[in-house]
Amino acid sequence: MKKGFALVRGVMLVTLVLGVLVAATGCGGAPAQNAAPKSLVDKVLQNGTLKVGLDYFVPWAFKDKDGNLAGFEVDVANKLAQDMGVKIQFVPTEWSGIIPALLTDKFDVIIGGMGTTTERSLKVNFTIPYEWSGMDVVVNKKMMPNVTSLDALNQDNVVIAVHLGTTAEAAAKKHTPKAQLHKFDTDDAVIQDVLNGNAAAALSSIPTPAFWVADYPDVLYRPLGGQYFDTQPEGFAVKKGDPDTLAFFNTWITNNQDWLKERSDYWYGTKEWSSLLPK
Repeated sequence: MKKGFALVRGVMLVTLVLGVLVAATGCGGAPAQNAAPKSLVDKVLQNGTLKVGLDYFVPWAFKDKDGNLAGFEVDVANKLAQDMGVKIQFVPTEWSGIIPALLTDKFDVIIGGMGTTTERSLKVNFTIPYEWSGMDVVVNKKMMPNVTSLDALNQDNVVIAVHLGTTAEAAAKKHTPKAQLHKFDTDDAVIQDVLNGNAAAALSSIPTPAFWVADYPDVLYRPLGGQYFDTQPEGFAVKKGDPDTLAFFNTWITNNQDWLKERSDYWYGTKEWSSLLPK
C-alpha cells in the first residue's frame, strides 16, 4: 500500500511540474506553438497607423491644386482610419505593381477602386463590395465618326488606349481582342493618346469617360450612348490568411453603406469637386 501511494504521489508531482513548465512557456517564455498570430487589425491598432496603397486616378485619388490627396478612395481610407482611432499613411503605387507591393508588406491594404476579379483573387482576398464600377468607351470623332458598338472597334487596324494593369486593359482584351492596344501608366496619358490621334478610342471605368467627353466635346464622343458594360464589384484587398481583418473590414463596409453612397454620388455623380484640380 505504501509503495502504491508513493507511486501515485510521484506521478502527481511529475504532472504538476510539467504543468508549471507548460504554463511558463506559454506565458513568460517562448510563444506557445498553437498561439494565433496577430491579425493586421491588431498590428495597426498597436502601431497606431494604417498604411493604404492606391494609385492616382481622377476622381478616385489625385493630388489637388495644393498638393494634398483627394478623391473617393481618400475619403474612404480617411474615415476608416478615423473610425479605428489611428493615423493614416497613403502609399501611392503604380497600379501594375500594386498587388506585389501589398504582398511584400509595403502597406497594409489596397483601397483604390480595385475590381474583384478571379485572377486577382488567386493572389489576395477581397472584402464585400464597397462600390461598383462599369466600363465605358470614348472615340475620336474624326478618326471613327460613326461607331455605335464595341464590335466596330474590334478590328486589327484599330488602336485602343488603356491604363496598364487595370480592368480596362482586361476589358479591351475580352471585348476587342483584334484591336491593337496602347498601354500607359496614367489616365492622362491614355486620353492624350486619343486626343493626339494616335489611338482611335480609350476604355476606362465609369465615370472617367463621361468626364473626358465633358472636357473635350469637340474631339470625343461616347458611342454607347451612356450605357456601360462589364459591371464589377470593388473591394478592399488584403493578404490571404487573415480572417479577422477581413471580418472587421466587411463589418465596417456594412455599417457605412449610407455614407459610402453619399461620397460615391458626390465624386462620381457630380463635378462639384473640379475646383480642387490643378490648373
